[in-house]
Amino acid sequence: VQLQASGGGLVQAGGSLRLSCVLSGRTFTTYTMGWFRQAPGKEREFVSAVTRLSGSTDYADSVKGRFTISRDNAKNTVYLQMNSLKSEDTAVYYCAASIRYSNREGDFGSWGRGTQVTVSS
Repeated sequence: VQLQASGGGLVQAGGSLRLSCVLSGRTFTTYTMGWFRQAPGKEREFVSAVTRLSGSTDYADSVKGRFTISRDNAKNTVYLQMNSLKSEDTAVYYCAASIRYSNREGDFGSWGRGTQVTVSS
């Protein structure tokens, strides 16, 4: 499985970004897809996940109401729409794939390289 994330960048506080992640090498609908992030000096943390057929989504409390995860199974792509961005959202964002529905980092066996999101205050 290969995952390629894109869409990061520099944005002002209150702004928006949309991250994308394309999965290749396996059948996309096999996997729950998730987003995690790692801020400087901090552990990587769960952000959001979506089940194989988009039946369920999960969000970290810190992003609820601001971020929306979605997937397009025809394009093998998962998205993370990030609105009302805050400086504390600054991190490297990683997409990941899991064969089970989970928000635990250890359950995600495949990871992309990450894309930097920087929010200026």
